[in-house]
Amino acid sequence: MTQVDRWMLPDGIEEILPEEAHHIEALRRRVLDLFQRWGYDLIIPSMAEFTDSLLIGLGQDLDLQTFKVTDQLSGRSLGIRADITPQAARIDAHSLRREGINRLCYAGHVLYTRPKSALASRNPLQVGVELFGDDSLEADIEVVSLLLSTLKEADLADLHIDLGHVGIFRALASEAALSTAQEKEFFDLLQAKAMADITRWVDTNLAASPAAPWLKALPKLAGSASVLGEAKDVFANAPSSVRKALDELIILAETLAERYPQAHLYFDLSELRGYHYHTGIVFAAFSAGAGEAIATGGRYDHIGEVFGRARSATGFNANLVALKRLAQPSCDLPQGIFAVHSAHPTQWQAVEALRNQGERVVCGASWQTQPKDYQVCDRILVERDGVFELEDL
Repeated sequence: MTQVDRWMLPDGIEEILPEEAHHIEALRRRVLDLFQRWGYDLIIPSMAEFTDSLLIGLGQDLDLQTFKVTDQLSGRSLGIRADITPQAARIDAHSLRREGINRLCYAGHVLYTRPKSALASRNPLQVGVELFGDDSLEADIEVVSLLLSTLKEADLADLHIDLGHVGIFRALASEAALSTAQEKEFFDLLQAKAMADITRWVDTNLAASPAAPWLKALPKLAGSASVLGEAKDVFANAPSSVRKALDELIILAETLAERYPQAHLYFDLSELRGYHYHTGIVFAAFSAGAGEAIATGGRYDHIGEVFGRARSATGFNANLVALKRLAQPSCDLPQGIFAVHSAHPTQWQAVEALRNQGERVVCGASWQTQPKDYQVCDRILVERDGVFELEDL
């Protein structure tokens, strides 16, 4: 390893330097204050847990994204968290055991074994909320609404959110009596939006099934809220669970349009993000300039079962660093005061008095008479005949 290599970070691992760190931390505080105003209680889970609890309930994808080490004390496998959601579920089901609705929020780094896209970070700063103990549509509406409010709090100019419902595909797959292998094959085709291949696969495997035309139509049902009306016609004779899911999406669309008229809503009935653990409405937020979703979420009922307490749940998480980098330009760094080095015994009291007033005071070294640019000072504290005075720079 060369001397230069010693200072290189691993691919996909990033560090945040002072100016950007200030803005990101300011946004973190604003977002957590927003969550608190909505009634969500802050939790701070650990960075590492036994994999027995950390990787349970959220599917193989999370397992592959999680770094694993051996605990030197117990000899058991530890995982460095790649998602805070299962930790929140464990806290809800085991540590808190509250009755009724439980709202939790968090902010912390996660670590991925691989980036989710070519230029994505492997150690994003994740913020999010989880709402446990309420299986109603109102809970889903609350969580999606809070996501849109979070994007507004982050000063994003455009709010774009994609919405779907995994219950639709689950019901159609059940109606078509798809085997596990067939369901996986068709799932992969849906994710690739391979229209010709989808039609060919359905004709080959489900020619006599009443679900065939519904499965063929599924990937075409994507667009504005008007596509939900089209879907009602297409699935008029589909299982009742499909029609119920569509009704939920229609109510959600109407509510969000009224609450957030500036938001761009896009509905995709073949969107199966998190299909292996989500159970209902799913959603993701996007923004121009980002190559992947900046926030994702949805309903994931029954995750608490693995912790001995079945709980309905819905929530979302967002990449706080991505939110800040996509936001409209914000205010400059707060200006401070540069205190010229002085041996006078009362300088300490003068500096402390300013700090107690909320001022940022940078004390100069004995050889320094002016602040450096990066110290961001617009005033200077000087001593004249034992009196300390502020002057503009």
